[in-house]
Amino acid sequence: MAEFASISVAQDDALLDADTSGFNRLFQRLESVEAELKGRPGDQRQALLSLYDHENDQVRLNAANATLAVSPKDARALLEAIAESGVFPQRGDAGMALWALDEGISEPT
Repeated sequence: MAEFASISVAQDDALLDADTSGFNRLFQRLESVEAELKGRPGDQRQALLSLYDHENDQVRLNAANATLAVSPKDARALLEAIAESGVFPQRGDAGMALWALDEGISEPT
C-alpha cells in the first residue's frame, strides 16, 4: 500500500505543478500496482481500504476508485464525501466518477 500511496501523493504534486505528462506517467504506474493487487489470489485490492483515511485527498480518491469492485458501498461513500468536499481537483474527479457510474458509462472491474 505504501507504493500506491506514494504514487498518489506524487500525482497530487504533479497536479499542483500542472505537470500533465508527469501525472499521466504516474497514472500508468498506479494502474500497474492496482493490476498486480487484482491479480493476486483473492483480489488483494481490499488492502487499499486502509488508505480511505489517508491525509492526502488524491490517495483517498485513487483508493476509492481502485476498490469500487471489491467494496462498492464503501468506495461510493468515500467518492461522495470527496465530491462534497471543497478540495479541488479531487472534488471534480470524484463527482465525474460518480456520474459515470450512475450513467452506466463506467463499471467497476
